[in-house]
Amino acid sequence: MSITKPISVYAIPVLGQEILNNNASEQQLSSQKTLTRAIETITKIRSLSELQFAKSSAAYLLRTPRNQNSVSQISQATTNVVSVTDVKVNTTDKGIEIILVTTNSQQLSVSPKIEGNSYIVNIPNAQLQLASGESFQQSKPVAGIALVTVANANPNTLRVTVVGETGAPVVELFDSQTEGLVFGVTSTASTAQQPTPTPEEQPPIELEVIAAPEGSYNVPDATTATKTPTPVRDIPQSIQVVPRQSWQDQGAVNTIDALRSVGVVQASNSPTNGDVFTIRGFQTSNILRNGLKDYTAGAVSGQSQLANIERLEVLRGPASVLYGQGNPGGTINFVTKQPLSEPYFATSMTFGSYSFYQPTLDISGPLNYDKTLLYRLNASYISTESFVDFFYNQRYLIAPVFSWQISKNTKLTFEGEFRDQQQAHRTGLPAVGTVLPNRNGKIPLNVNTLDEGATNNRRSMLLGYNFEHRFSDNWSLVNAFNIRSLRYRTDTANPSSLRADQRSVNRTRQDYIGAPAADDEYALDNHVVGKFKTGSLGHELVADFDLYRDIVQFDQTMRFLAPLDLFNPVYGQPPSGIVSRINQKTKNDQLGFYVQDIVSLTNNLNLVLGGRGDFVDNKVTNFLRANGNQSQSDFAFSPRVGFVYKPIPPVSLYASYSESFFQNIGTTFEGNLFEPSRGTQYEVGVKADFFSGKLSSTLALYQLTQSNILTTDPNHLNYSIATGEQRSRGIELNVTGKILPGWNVIASYAYTDGQVTKDSNLSTIGNQLVNVPENSASLWTTYTFAKGNLQGLGFGLGLFYVGDRQGDLSNSFSVPSYLRLDAAVYYRLDRLRFALNLKNLSDVQYFTARNINLVYPEDSFIVEGTVSWEF
Repeated sequence: MSITKPISVYAIPVLGQEILNNNASEQQLSSQKTLTRAIETITKIRSLSELQFAKSSAAYLLRTPRNQNSVSQISQATTNVVSVTDVKVNTTDKGIEIILVTTNSQQLSVSPKIEGNSYIVNIPNAQLQLASGESFQQSKPVAGIALVTVANANPNTLRVTVVGETGAPVVELFDSQTEGLVFGVTSTASTAQQPTPTPEEQPPIELEVIAAPEGSYNVPDATTATKTPTPVRDIPQSIQVVPRQSWQDQGAVNTIDALRSVGVVQASNSPTNGDVFTIRGFQTSNILRNGLKDYTAGAVSGQSQLANIERLEVLRGPASVLYGQGNPGGTINFVTKQPLSEPYFATSMTFGSYSFYQPTLDISGPLNYDKTLLYRLNASYISTESFVDFFYNQRYLIAPVFSWQISKNTKLTFEGEFRDQQQAHRTGLPAVGTVLPNRNGKIPLNVNTLDEGATNNRRSMLLGYNFEHRFSDNWSLVNAFNIRSLRYRTDTANPSSLRADQRSVNRTRQDYIGAPAADDEYALDNHVVGKFKTGSLGHELVADFDLYRDIVQFDQTMRFLAPLDLFNPVYGQPPSGIVSRINQKTKNDQLGFYVQDIVSLTNNLNLVLGGRGDFVDNKVTNFLRANGNQSQSDFAFSPRVGFVYKPIPPVSLYASYSESFFQNIGTTFEGNLFEPSRGTQYEVGVKADFFSGKLSSTLALYQLTQSNILTTDPNHLNYSIATGEQRSRGIELNVTGKILPGWNVIASYAYTDGQVTKDSNLSTIGNQLVNVPENSASLWTTYTFAKGNLQGLGFGLGLFYVGDRQGDLSNSFSVPSYLRLDAAVYYRLDRLRFALNLKNLSDVQYFTARNINLVYPEDSFIVEGTVSWEF
């Protein structure tokens, strides 16, 4: 439905808006009409004494009856919650109209504001009743409008947000007794010829992290693949955005739980040690935090906590063009929660199996009257045991964030994160006796191969800032810096090999001398984003330089420990004398320059070009032997090119080529330095949105090759040569979003053919890669009742399948496939929410393999219950 004739309107802008009194004179009414027809921001903001107030409230926007020319009275505030039963978006000659379908539109009062490119209106005492906590969203309905969302901001407030591509859209408000509340939105594309406001008149910049509205699994935009908020379907590479709501519904307590639903597989290491994953056949610890490298937070600093994370973005394939050296399989970006302009409080408590409990706290709001200073604080504590003997894990998290709106175009955000992990180290068991036969029978899975008193304690502190400044509507600057300081001590025993009796394992003990090991990581990023045209071609340019430094220092000894009988373990036996010691400092430096250009060739065809040059340097200082010092410098260039073609607005066809690199440290037998390892990927695919953008899907076909891998020199067994090559090719399908009102889904399927294609050991050529299933699939879905006696009640179901995987590159054994079943029940009562999560409901036993000597048994059936409260 569209507006068919000109009508008198009372339009945004909100700044300086005069609220008309019901008894106002005709002269005042005429002046008000003239003011609103101009559709320009009023530069003079009237004082409170100058405003004329209506009998109800001055916070409500005037609106015009649908297809009439007279002004209606401002609706009276109501304490009854008005139900909005549907949302419609129709195209008009000016842009779009948004219809909130309700039979009680006259009872709705609105409170609007403009933030950056966004028009935001809060509607008190209203709720979207598609389902409990549901939302509506549509990306790019017409040119000039980037995103429309309608979501429940809290149990008593409905929020409508319209984001313009180049500026805040102009919005007109209408009443219709037959339709509901109607917002007429004028596209920024149709007002592009209007005079550009002076810098003093520009709306305040709002540099918020884009997040999914509450209840939605589908997030339309991502930043990891381009360093700018870009619709997922405009990115020529597979990327999945995993919103917080999805892993909260699953009861996830760590990152691998949160990513299980998008087909990310736990890597070949103990899940309690850190965040290391297998993506597209290759192990990766490429971790970003709000787009900055945070590699220490992956494999080294222990498991991440999710209390302060808003969403996870999984970019599949090489990403060196944006972030420098890294593993080729993929990159995971942790996007943190940001401060809110309205007061917010949320707390929860979770209890579960193995003495698990986790309290959380999330508070946010303004620190001053004009809301230029905002804060947010997240805190969490996790304590749990395990089916493994004398294992325990205690993790603390405190994460404060402060933002300062320095001026209309400048914003500065300070962020911190303090993590402390106290736990007993946990390793695996031999393959013989777990997934392979053992003449002594099955090894009890509760046996810990370490020793009493073994520790794996890690404490890290992150401090950083993000400075953003807008020079104009088209040009902006971002400067960001993080430092993470980690201290860790791992005093423990390690199993090495199974003895000939198949019941005892050889062990070594490692201890740190003096101070704990130290790992200090520094990351600096500076990039400029500009939008301009050359002829008929549109450009979005990102130019950047960044710096990265990682310094690791430790003093560690190793001693032999008496073998442990796995069927009758005796702990506490004294170790031997010191057999080896490592006391060294390693410094890794990286300086990178890159340029990326997203070129709009036509309205439906984009070209993405990018190139990056990196200077990397590695220095090792050996404090025990001066001749053990090493230094190595390398340079690498990483290109990327991609096309995105949209035959129709909801469908994108794409193709891309990208590269990555990783420095190989050391020399050959002849003393020559190794060339960096290279990753090369070809990818084609199709992305499609369904149900007005509520459900999104990606189907990708790729081939990813890693070359220059270090392998053993067959002529000099104590040296390596860079001749290895491994290749992964496959097909992936990911689906995320809402199928029907109240029915959310996030699902994936992957076929992966990972092989060794070159190796100095000829017998391994053609073998499958370690811990890479040929077939894997996942499904997590929830349904929540919106009406009737069951309103607020919801159910969740999860199916996670992982096929057979090889346990080593020799393919000497494999771990079996498994199908894990999860379930959940929820109930929301106003601000209270109750959840019961059943994990591994069928109690299937499954394993993750590292090698023939280390296979990690995973958790059996777990029950967790959560009570949460927010307002």
